Amino acid sequence: MEYDNFFLPVDNIEKAKEYYKNVLGLELKFDFSDKGMAAYNVGESEPAIILKDKNIFKDMKPTIWFVVGDVKKEYKEMKEKGIKFLSEPFEIGTGTAVEFEDPFGNRLGITDYNK
Repeated sequence: MEYDNFFLPVDNIEKAKEYYKNVLGLELKFDFSDKGMAAYNVGESEPAIILKDKNIFKDMKPTIWFVVGDVKKEYKEMKEKGIKFLSEPFEIGTGTAVEFEDPFGNRLGITDYNK
């Protein structure tokens, strides 16, 4: 349907927050540093850059999520097409999400807003 968020791994969440705020001049959308995440708006768009602390998210790679109508339905259809997911769909604050990698090692995900 559309882009959701762009996830980027960082080694030091505090230094990364300084960089994205003071060097790039982005506005903080939310700060869950205690959970290893901080998000920055890019202009007026809803999708954000979400920094994820690699000290907490050990297997983190740059990831793009896309919004779909129903993750569980899309998950089933995508699995039938041979897509291998990194996990079963999981609950997040706004709905459900799941991630996979394309044949080239790029990490992608789908999410819905069904909560």
